[in-house]
Amino acid sequence: MRILLIGAGGTLGTAVRTALTARGHQVVTVGRTSGDLRHDLTEPEQIAAMYAAAGELDAVVGAAGDTPFKPLPELTGPEWTAAFRGKVLSQLELVRQGTGRISPRGSFTLISGVLARSPIPTGAAASMANGAVEAFVRAAAIEIAPQRINAVSPTVFTESLGDYGDYFPGFRPVPPAEVAQAYIRSVEGGQTGQVYTLD
Repeated sequence: MRILLIGAGGTLGTAVRTALTARGHQVVTVGRTSGDLRHDLTEPEQIAAMYAAAGELDAVVGAAGDTPFKPLPELTGPEWTAAFRGKVLSQLELVRQGTGRISPRGSFTLISGVLARSPIPTGAAASMANGAVEAFVRAAAIEIAPQRINAVSPTVFTESLGDYGDYFPGFRPVPPAEVAQAYIRSVEGGQTGQVYTLD
């Protein structure tokens, strides 16, 4: 398959790229500052330009999305908006524009996260964004068939414990290579409207 991978330069994206290429897929990478294509996917016109440059695709895979971590009373309106725009609207727009750009039986795999179901202090913006992505996946699945859409929802990565471990006390960390297998399941499998959890 020819697969567009968003966020290929990050911790998760690197693992997903390795897993996909090991299985013989052709991966076109996208990032803000690195990758085969360089676009800011918080801008709808940049998503259109990305698809125009990417050519024919069988699948689109998202492995990036930023949200702030701050105590709820300190979160500002612009920060809520940035979280929604950076993780939710960017991925929704990938699908909205992408249904006409991927093969008729192609797929989308989005990224959410454990905070949709297990919130933590300072994680309200991330919980909001992850929950919205997962709700969208379930709704979109019934509208875009026979194309498919799923989300991968991991907990904190083992490689990120040094930076984020204190935010996730008692959570079992997961290696990015294990998360990448959920992407393989989504891309190569037959399910749609699923949220693959790793926690």
